[in-house]
Amino acid sequence: MLRGLARIRNLQGGSRPVLATLLAATLATLSLGATVARADSYPDKPIRLVVPYAAGGAVDIVARSVGQRMSQLLKQPIIVDNRPGASTNIGMDFVAKAPADGYTIMMASNSLATNAALFNKLSFNPATDFAPVARIGEASLVVVVPAKSPFKSLKDLVAQAKAQPGKLNYASAGNGSSGHLAGEMLKDTAGIDVLHVPYKGGAPAITDLIGERITFMPINPLEVVSHIKAGTLRPLAVASAQHSAQLPNVPTAKEEGLPNFTASVWWGLVAPAKTPAPVIRQLNTAANTALADPEVKKQLGQLGVTIVSGTPEQFGQFVKTETTTWNNVIRKAGITAD
Repeated sequence: MLRGLARIRNLQGGSRPVLATLLAATLATLSLGATVARADSYPDKPIRLVVPYAAGGAVDIVARSVGQRMSQLLKQPIIVDNRPGASTNIGMDFVAKAPADGYTIMMASNSLATNAALFNKLSFNPATDFAPVARIGEASLVVVVPAKSPFKSLKDLVAQAKAQPGKLNYASAGNGSSGHLAGEMLKDTAGIDVLHVPYKGGAPAITDLIGERITFMPINPLEVVSHIKAGTLRPLAVASAQHSAQLPNVPTAKEEGLPNFTASVWWGLVAPAKTPAPVIRQLNTAANTALADPEVKKQLGQLGVTIVSGTPEQFGQFVKTETTTWNNVIRKAGITAD
């Protein structure tokens, strides 16, 4: 092919546009061949798995569990790189601008679908700067109240909120958090007026909830299962149409008369946009195989994670649907995280 390039350069009398076209086509072919060759040898070095949260949290634990099994399947180390801050924007910006070669991936969560609407300005575009790789799992949020709360069901709480508009309140881990958005969805679907009390993190909010300074809280069940088992918090309903495997005796929002109140925390792998399709397929296969592993299933099950596997295309469509759903909630409620 290089000899062919030399012959093209030596052509006399040919038009320059034709020569330029031939050169461009040849170089494109060379580039495509190099991409295919790289994909065929992938992976040949360690892979960085960015977690845009601090170590020890739910997303970090899910990433380490799945990543460890994927590294065994891909026969290369997968190194978890925690990059927390700015509501996951620091980690997402890093991955969005990383080389699209499959050696930097990210364990994404709900913020992938919500941050574009929550922040007035981002240094990246969540809709176009990432390639979906694999959906990992989800956990439906649960509405909890203090153990001594007079409310025995979500129906009770909604009835009281309607009887006393603006008197009840709910806590969240902060403006724009999954609990905040779920609370606003509950307000809208139930037709109630309750006050949002944002905290700087879930832990202080849970403390005040247990202390009965807060009426209720929609929250990731992973954060409150221990309190439910200890009897300091009472679950009223899971924000889903299906029962939770972790809280099987807790009624669903649908059973409580609110079929449209569905909210979950979820996780999935993404890569920088333009990562080669063969590399995406390899990562997807490794992720789905890892999710089928008995030990991984056990680890995630203990966390209350419902495993959801599938194709990159299915995950991409899921993110689009989530983006539409939560953007509507955010705009209707006038929520900002800035």
